[in-house]
Amino acid sequence: MFTYTIRRLLIAIPTLLVISLIIFLVVTLAPSDPTANLPLSIPSEVRAQMREALGLNEPILVRYLLWLRQFFLYEPLHMMDQAFGLSLAGEDMQRILSWQTRSPVADLIVQRLPQTLWVVGTSYVVGVLIALPIGIVSAYRQYSWFDQIGTFVSMVGFSVPTFFTGVLLIVIFSVHLGWFPSIYDTTLRVTDLSTFWLQIKQMIMPVAVLALYNAAQISRFMRASMLDNLNQDYVRTARAKGMTERVVVLLHVLRNSMIPVVTVIALGVPTVFGGAIITEQVFKVNGIGQLLIIAIQGGDVPTVQTLTFIFAVLIVLFNLIADVLYGLLDPRIRYD
Repeated sequence: MFTYTIRRLLIAIPTLLVISLIIFLVVTLAPSDPTANLPLSIPSEVRAQMREALGLNEPILVRYLLWLRQFFLYEPLHMMDQAFGLSLAGEDMQRILSWQTRSPVADLIVQRLPQTLWVVGTSYVVGVLIALPIGIVSAYRQYSWFDQIGTFVSMVGFSVPTFFTGVLLIVIFSVHLGWFPSIYDTTLRVTDLSTFWLQIKQMIMPVAVLALYNAAQISRFMRASMLDNLNQDYVRTARAKGMTERVVVLLHVLRNSMIPVVTVIALGVPTVFGGAIITEQVFKVNGIGQLLIIAIQGGDVPTVQTLTFIFAVLIVLFNLIADVLYGLLDPRIRYD
Protein backbone atom coordinates (compact mmCIF):
# COMPACT_ATOMS: atom_id res chain seq x y z
CA MET A 1 0.00 0.00 0.00
CA PHE A 2 2.79 2.44 0.92
CA THR A 3 4.75 1.66 -2.25
CA TYR A 4 1.63 2.11 -4.37
CA THR A 5 0.86 5.46 -2.73
CA ILE A 6 4.39 6.75 -3.34
CA ARG A 7 4.25 5.56 -6.95
CA ARG A 8 0.92 7.30 -7.52
CA LEU A 9 2.25 10.50 -5.98
CA LEU A 10 5.23 10.42 -8.32
CA ILE A 11 2.94 9.86 -11.30
CA ALA A 12 0.76 12.75 -10.14
CA ILE A 13 3.65 15.23 -10.55
CA PRO A 14 3.89 15.09 -14.38
CA THR A 15 0.11 14.81 -14.55
CA LEU A 16 -0.33 18.05 -12.64
CA LEU A 17 2.36 19.75 -14.72
CA VAL A 18 0.51 18.90 -17.92
CA ILE A 19 -2.78 20.06 -16.38
CA SER A 20 -1.15 23.31 -15.23
CA LEU A 21 0.21 23.97 -18.73
CA ILE A 22 -3.19 23.37 -20.32
CA ILE A 23 -4.94 25.62 -17.79
CA PHE A 24 -2.31 28.34 -18.23
CA LEU A 25 -2.55 28.29 -22.02
CA VAL A 26 -6.36 28.26 -22.07
CA VAL A 27 -6.66 31.16 -19.63
CA THR A 28 -3.73 33.16 -21.01
CA LEU A 29 -4.73 32.85 -24.66
CA ALA A 30 -8.35 33.79 -23.91
CA PRO A 31 -9.38 37.20 -25.32
CA SER A 32 -9.28 39.05 -22.01
CA ASP A 33 -7.60 42.36 -21.21
CA PRO A 34 -6.93 43.44 -17.60
CA THR A 35 -7.23 47.08 -18.69
CA ALA A 36 -10.59 46.64 -20.41
CA ASN A 37 -12.58 47.76 -17.35
CA LEU A 38 -10.55 50.93 -16.86
CA PRO A 39 -11.99 54.33 -17.84
CA LEU A 40 -11.66 55.25 -21.51
CA SER A 41 -9.99 58.51 -20.53
CA ILE A 42 -6.76 56.68 -19.64
CA PRO A 43 -4.20 57.24 -22.42
CA SER A 44 -3.05 54.27 -24.46
CA GLU A 45 0.58 54.70 -23.36
CA VAL A 46 -0.49 54.43 -19.73
CA ARG A 47 -2.38 51.23 -20.54
CA ALA A 48 0.74 49.88 -22.25
CA GLN A 49 2.80 50.67 -19.13
CA MET A 50 0.25 48.89 -16.94
CA ARG A 51 0.36 45.79 -19.16
CA GLU A 52 4.15 45.84 -18.99
CA ALA A 53 4.04 46.13 -15.21
CA LEU A 54 1.80 43.05 -15.09
CA GLY A 55 4.35 41.11 -17.14
CA LEU A 56 2.09 40.64 -20.15
CA ASN A 57 4.88 41.54 -22.57
CA GLU A 58 6.98 38.58 -21.50
CA PRO A 59 6.99 35.37 -23.58
CA ILE A 60 4.34 32.82 -22.64
CA LEU A 61 6.92 30.23 -21.54
CA VAL A 62 8.58 32.72 -19.20
CA ARG A 63 5.23 33.69 -17.69
CA TYR A 64 4.29 30.04 -17.23
CA LEU A 65 7.55 29.14 -15.47
CA LEU A 66 7.24 32.22 -13.26
CA TRP A 67 3.69 31.24 -12.28
CA LEU A 68 4.81 27.69 -11.44
CA ARG A 69 7.60 29.02 -9.24
CA GLN A 70 5.21 31.37 -7.48
CA PHE A 71 2.59 28.65 -6.97
CA PHE A 72 4.82 25.82 -5.78
CA LEU A 73 7.60 27.76 -4.02
CA TYR A 74 6.83 31.35 -3.16
CA GLU A 75 3.23 30.95 -2.02
CA PRO A 76 3.90 27.99 0.36
CA LEU A 77 6.79 29.90 1.94
CA HIS A 78 4.69 33.04 2.43
CA MET A 79 1.81 31.02 3.91
CA MET A 80 4.16 29.23 6.31
CA ASP A 81 5.50 32.61 7.38
CA GLN A 82 1.99 33.86 8.09
CA ALA A 83 0.91 30.69 9.90
CA PHE A 84 3.97 30.11 12.08
CA GLY A 85 5.58 33.55 12.27
CA LEU A 86 8.67 32.52 10.29
CA SER A 87 10.74 34.46 7.78
CA LEU A 88 11.37 31.90 5.05
CA ALA A 89 10.21 34.03 2.11
CA GLY A 90 12.48 36.81 0.94
CA GLU A 91 11.38 40.24 -0.15
CA ASP A 92 12.13 39.38 -3.79
CA MET A 93 9.70 36.42 -3.74
CA GLN A 94 6.68 38.04 -5.34
CA ARG A 95 3.33 36.39 -4.66
CA ILE A 96 0.55 35.68 -7.16
CA LEU A 97 -1.42 38.92 -7.17
CA SER A 98 -4.97 39.47 -8.32
CA TRP A 99 -5.26 41.93 -11.19
CA GLN A 100 -8.52 43.28 -9.79
CA THR A 101 -7.61 43.87 -6.13
CA ARG A 102 -3.78 43.73 -6.28
CA SER A 103 -4.02 41.42 -3.25
CA PRO A 104 -2.43 37.96 -3.03
CA VAL A 105 -4.77 35.36 -4.52
CA ALA A 106 -4.04 32.97 -1.65
CA ASP A 107 -5.26 35.55 0.87
CA LEU A 108 -8.48 36.02 -1.09
CA ILE A 109 -9.05 32.26 -1.09
CA VAL A 110 -8.38 31.99 2.65
CA GLN A 111 -10.86 34.82 3.33
CA ARG A 112 -13.66 33.11 1.39
CA LEU A 113 -12.90 29.50 2.31
CA PRO A 114 -14.82 29.51 5.65
CA GLN A 115 -18.07 30.56 3.93
CA THR A 116 -17.71 27.80 1.35
CA LEU A 117 -16.95 25.18 4.00
CA TRP A 118 -19.85 26.31 6.16
CA VAL A 119 -22.43 26.07 3.40
CA VAL A 120 -21.18 23.73 0.69
CA GLY A 121 -19.17 21.49 3.03
CA THR A 122 -22.07 21.03 5.43
CA SER A 123 -24.46 20.31 2.56
CA TYR A 124 -22.15 17.62 1.20
CA VAL A 125 -21.85 15.88 4.56
CA VAL A 126 -25.62 16.06 5.08
CA GLY A 127 -26.21 14.76 1.56
CA VAL A 128 -23.93 11.76 2.08
CA LEU A 129 -25.48 10.93 5.47
CA ILE A 130 -28.95 11.02 3.91
CA ALA A 131 -28.06 9.20 0.68
CA LEU A 132 -26.36 6.12 2.14
CA PRO A 133 -29.26 4.83 4.31
CA ILE A 134 -31.80 5.71 1.61
CA GLY A 135 -29.84 3.73 -0.97
CA ILE A 136 -29.40 0.76 1.37
CA VAL A 137 -33.07 0.54 2.36
CA SER A 138 -34.27 1.14 -1.21
CA ALA A 139 -32.15 -1.74 -2.50
CA TYR A 140 -33.09 -4.13 0.31
CA ARG A 141 -36.79 -3.34 -0.08
CA GLN A 142 -36.82 -3.07 -3.84
CA TYR A 143 -40.10 -1.87 -5.41
CA SER A 144 -41.60 -1.13 -1.98
CA TRP A 145 -43.33 2.16 -1.23
CA PHE A 146 -40.10 3.44 0.36
CA ASP A 147 -38.16 2.58 -2.80
CA GLN A 148 -40.76 4.25 -5.01
CA ILE A 149 -40.72 7.45 -2.96
CA GLY A 150 -36.91 7.43 -2.77
CA THR A 151 -36.63 6.95 -6.54
CA PHE A 152 -39.08 9.77 -7.22
CA VAL A 153 -37.33 12.21 -4.86
CA SER A 154 -33.93 11.26 -6.26
CA MET A 155 -35.04 11.82 -9.84
CA VAL A 156 -36.52 15.19 -8.93
CA GLY A 157 -33.46 16.24 -6.93
CA PHE A 158 -31.06 15.24 -9.69
CA SER A 159 -33.12 16.57 -12.61
CA VAL A 160 -34.27 19.94 -11.30
CA PRO A 161 -31.44 22.52 -11.50
CA THR A 162 -30.23 23.99 -8.22
CA PHE A 163 -30.95 27.57 -9.26
CA PHE A 164 -34.64 26.70 -9.72
CA THR A 165 -34.79 24.88 -6.38
CA GLY A 166 -33.04 27.78 -4.67
CA VAL A 167 -35.38 30.40 -6.11
CA LEU A 168 -38.40 28.22 -5.25
CA LEU A 169 -37.30 27.93 -1.61
CA ILE A 170 -36.69 31.69 -1.45
CA VAL A 171 -40.18 32.42 -2.77
CA ILE A 172 -41.85 30.02 -0.34
CA PHE A 173 -39.85 30.32 2.87
CA SER A 174 -38.49 33.87 2.59
CA VAL A 175 -41.05 35.88 0.63
CA HIS A 176 -44.33 34.24 1.67
CA LEU A 177 -43.56 32.65 5.05
CA GLY A 178 -40.65 34.84 6.15
CA TRP A 179 -38.98 31.99 8.02
CA PHE A 180 -35.46 32.26 6.62
CA PRO A 181 -33.38 35.10 5.12
CA SER A 182 -33.02 35.05 1.34
CA ILE A 183 -29.51 36.54 1.36
CA TYR A 184 -26.59 34.94 3.19
CA ASP A 185 -24.98 37.43 5.58
CA THR A 186 -21.23 36.86 5.27
CA THR A 187 -20.49 39.52 7.91
CA LEU A 188 -22.28 37.57 10.65
CA ARG A 189 -19.97 36.44 13.46
CA VAL A 190 -21.08 33.68 15.83
CA THR A 191 -20.45 34.94 19.35
CA ASP A 192 -23.42 33.66 21.35
CA LEU A 193 -26.49 31.46 21.10
CA SER A 194 -28.60 34.04 19.26
CA THR A 195 -26.01 34.63 16.53
CA PHE A 196 -25.50 30.88 16.25
CA TRP A 197 -29.23 30.46 15.61
CA LEU A 198 -29.09 33.21 12.96
CA GLN A 199 -26.22 31.37 11.30
CA ILE A 200 -28.23 28.12 11.28
CA LYS A 201 -31.28 29.89 9.83
CA GLN A 202 -29.38 31.45 6.93
CA MET A 203 -27.66 28.12 6.18
CA ILE A 204 -30.83 26.00 6.04
CA MET A 205 -31.99 26.86 2.52
CA PRO A 206 -28.65 26.73 0.63
CA VAL A 207 -27.66 23.56 2.52
CA ALA A 208 -31.04 21.97 1.72
CA VAL A 209 -30.70 22.78 -2.00
CA LEU A 210 -27.20 21.31 -2.31
CA ALA A 211 -27.87 18.36 0.02
CA LEU A 212 -30.86 17.34 -2.09
CA TYR A 213 -28.79 17.42 -5.26
CA ASN A 214 -25.87 15.48 -3.74
CA ALA A 215 -28.08 12.93 -1.98
CA ALA A 216 -30.05 12.26 -5.17
CA GLN A 217 -26.93 11.26 -7.07
CA ILE A 218 -25.18 9.26 -4.34
CA SER A 219 -28.32 7.37 -3.27
CA ARG A 220 -28.83 6.10 -6.85
CA PHE A 221 -25.27 4.77 -6.95
CA MET A 222 -25.71 3.22 -3.51
CA ARG A 223 -28.94 1.50 -4.50
CA ALA A 224 -27.54 0.12 -7.76
CA SER A 225 -24.40 -1.17 -6.07
CA MET A 226 -26.39 -2.83 -3.29
CA LEU A 227 -28.68 -4.54 -5.80
CA ASP A 228 -25.67 -5.97 -7.65
CA ASN A 229 -24.29 -7.51 -4.46
CA LEU A 230 -27.52 -8.74 -2.88
CA ASN A 231 -27.84 -11.45 -5.55
CA GLN A 232 -24.27 -12.70 -5.31
CA ASP A 233 -23.36 -16.23 -4.21
CA TYR A 234 -21.53 -15.09 -1.08
CA VAL A 235 -24.75 -13.53 0.22
CA ARG A 236 -26.64 -16.81 -0.12
CA THR A 237 -23.72 -18.63 1.53
CA ALA A 238 -23.73 -16.21 4.45
CA ARG A 239 -27.47 -16.69 4.93
CA ALA A 240 -27.09 -20.47 4.69
CA LYS A 241 -24.53 -20.36 7.49
CA GLY A 242 -27.18 -18.87 9.77
CA MET A 243 -25.97 -15.26 9.86
CA THR A 244 -28.59 -12.71 10.76
CA GLU A 245 -29.95 -10.49 8.01
CA ARG A 246 -28.49 -7.42 9.70
CA VAL A 247 -24.98 -8.91 9.63
CA VAL A 248 -25.33 -10.05 6.02
CA VAL A 249 -26.52 -6.67 4.75
CA LEU A 250 -24.55 -4.26 6.90
CA LEU A 251 -21.30 -6.20 7.18
CA HIS A 252 -20.86 -8.15 3.96
CA VAL A 253 -23.06 -6.54 1.30
CA LEU A 254 -22.54 -2.95 2.40
CA ARG A 255 -18.76 -3.26 2.51
CA ASN A 256 -18.55 -4.57 -1.04
CA SER A 257 -21.15 -2.12 -2.28
CA MET A 258 -19.22 0.87 -0.98
CA ILE A 259 -16.33 0.38 -3.43
CA PRO A 260 -17.94 2.16 -6.44
CA VAL A 261 -19.76 4.60 -4.16
CA VAL A 262 -16.46 5.68 -2.60
CA THR A 263 -15.34 6.93 -6.01
CA VAL A 264 -18.44 9.09 -6.37
CA ILE A 265 -18.09 10.50 -2.85
CA ALA A 266 -14.34 11.11 -3.11
CA LEU A 267 -14.54 12.84 -6.49
CA GLY A 268 -17.37 14.99 -5.18
CA VAL A 269 -15.29 16.36 -2.30
CA PRO A 270 -13.34 18.82 -4.54
CA THR A 271 -16.65 20.46 -5.39
CA VAL A 272 -16.81 21.55 -1.76
CA PHE A 273 -13.70 23.68 -2.24
CA GLY A 274 -14.80 24.81 -5.68
CA GLY A 275 -18.09 25.83 -4.24
CA ALA A 276 -21.51 25.40 -5.76
CA ILE A 277 -21.18 28.40 -8.03
CA ILE A 278 -24.83 28.68 -9.02
CA THR A 279 -26.16 28.21 -5.49
CA GLU A 280 -23.67 30.72 -4.11
CA GLN A 281 -24.91 33.23 -6.67
CA VAL A 282 -28.57 32.60 -5.81
CA PHE A 283 -28.12 33.04 -2.06
CA LYS A 284 -25.27 35.59 -2.33
CA VAL A 285 -22.82 33.42 -0.45
CA ASN A 286 -19.44 35.15 -0.55
CA GLY A 287 -17.51 31.94 -1.21
CA ILE A 288 -14.86 30.61 -3.54
CA GLY A 289 -17.36 29.94 -6.31
CA GLN A 290 -18.42 33.58 -6.34
CA LEU A 291 -14.74 34.60 -6.33
CA LEU A 292 -14.19 32.55 -9.48
CA ILE A 293 -17.21 34.13 -11.21
CA ILE A 294 -16.01 37.66 -10.35
CA ALA A 295 -12.50 36.83 -11.57
CA ILE A 296 -13.80 35.48 -14.88
CA GLN A 297 -16.01 38.51 -15.44
CA GLY A 298 -13.14 40.88 -14.65
CA GLY A 299 -10.53 39.05 -16.73
CA ASP A 300 -8.46 38.37 -13.60
CA VAL A 301 -6.15 35.75 -15.14
CA PRO A 302 -3.99 34.99 -12.03
CA THR A 303 -7.05 34.32 -9.88
CA VAL A 304 -8.80 32.19 -12.49
CA GLN A 305 -5.81 30.00 -13.30
CA THR A 306 -4.84 29.59 -9.63
CA LEU A 307 -8.33 28.57 -8.55
CA THR A 308 -8.77 26.24 -11.51
CA PHE A 309 -5.43 24.55 -10.85
CA ILE A 310 -6.27 24.12 -7.16
CA PHE A 311 -9.46 22.30 -8.18
CA ALA A 312 -7.40 20.05 -10.47
CA VAL A 313 -4.96 19.27 -7.65
CA LEU A 314 -7.84 18.32 -5.36
CA ILE A 315 -9.34 16.01 -7.99
CA VAL A 316 -6.03 14.18 -8.46
CA LEU A 317 -5.55 13.96 -4.69
CA PHE A 318 -8.99 12.55 -3.96
CA ASN A 319 -8.63 10.12 -6.84
CA LEU A 320 -5.63 8.73 -5.00
CA ILE A 321 -7.54 8.66 -1.70
CA ALA A 322 -10.39 6.71 -3.36
CA ASP A 323 -7.92 4.15 -4.74
CA VAL A 324 -6.36 3.67 -1.31
CA LEU A 325 -9.78 3.21 0.28
CA TYR A 326 -10.50 0.38 -2.18
CA GLY A 327 -7.84 -1.72 -0.47
CA LEU A 328 -9.34 -1.04 2.95
CA LEU A 329 -12.86 -2.00 1.84
CA ASP A 330 -11.87 -5.08 -0.17
CA PRO A 331 -8.96 -7.17 1.19
CA ARG A 332 -8.68 -8.94 -2.18
CA ILE A 333 -7.30 -5.76 -3.75
CA ARG A 334 -3.51 -5.69 -3.52
CA TYR A 335 -1.30 -2.89 -4.77
CA ASP A 336 2.20 -4.15 -3.98
